[in-house]
Amino acid sequence: MEGAGGAWCDGALLRFRYRDPRRRLAGVRVLSSAFRADLAYRPDLKTWELCRERPPLWRLEYRLELVHADGTRSEEGPLELRCPGYTEPEWLTAPAGPGVWRRLRLPVLGSARVWSPDRTAGRVAAGRVLVAHDGADYDRLGALGRFAATSPVPFHLVLLPVRRREEWFSADPGYAALLGCRILPRVRAALDAGPVIGAGVSLGALATLHAQRVHPDGFAGLFLQSGSYFQPRHDRQESGFPRWGRVVRFTGRMRAASTGPAVPVTLTCGAAEENLANNRDMADFLRKQGYPVAFAENPDAHTWTGWRDALHPHLTGLLRRVWPD
Repeated sequence: MEGAGGAWCDGALLRFRYRDPRRRLAGVRVLSSAFRADLAYRPDLKTWELCRERPPLWRLEYRLELVHADGTRSEEGPLELRCPGYTEPEWLTAPAGPGVWRRLRLPVLGSARVWSPDRTAGRVAAGRVLVAHDGADYDRLGALGRFAATSPVPFHLVLLPVRRREEWFSADPGYAALLGCRILPRVRAALDAGPVIGAGVSLGALATLHAQRVHPDGFAGLFLQSGSYFQPRHDRQESGFPRWGRVVRFTGRMRAASTGPAVPVTLTCGAAEENLANNRDMADFLRKQGYPVAFAENPDAHTWTGWRDALHPHLTGLLRRVWPD
């Protein structure tokens, strides 16, 4: 039957099969953020097959692209392959502390969702606030709200809404001014906030770092996951991005700077993703400028699940560095 098959993680190898007994397809391809590769047809098995070396990851999110005889294409997925030894974070099933969600109206952006721990249960945030870009997805796909509810360090979580993501999150001075001069003061006033931590993934991480450079008083700590710190020597494949030039110029300034408005920063990046080289570089740039840097490579690719799995112990460690009490 067409489509029967599967994928296996066999030690150091990944194996994919797709049944096509009448050979109705012209091709089958694996699409993922870790790699793209074509399956080869095996007449003896009447099956498309790919066997390749396993990248440095414990799980793979992928889709199958099917090339039909008439040249049209379709996809199956999303699919997931888990290797032996992969386990989900324990905090996903740990008892969640009580808390309350509410809305906070913000200038220009609209309303943010805010989670606060329940004081009556003895979990006091004491002015500790974490502000996250891509808030809805960070909660829905990255489980950031559940992490906040299970964190040993209580804090208010502010999930920023997304508008004009590719424009505003690409080292845009206008957005940095909006965040630093209007959004964060409104958050501080509403939550009686002390030191605020900024968090983001991919372009959201870039926007968080850029805002901290332009408005140093905005953030007392940074949690940056798989930031899109494009550099021509690593990221030519991204040169079609509309704001490529602006991002490259910002990254170049970071590379050239000898000092900066240093705050504790934790960077995580998937060991199997294209952004790894530029994240390693950014960690080095920040260290040279006096930032206390923690850098971790997690065994995943450019995925929400990978970012979720890196929250503990890496975000937990940053919370304790910025809020030691």
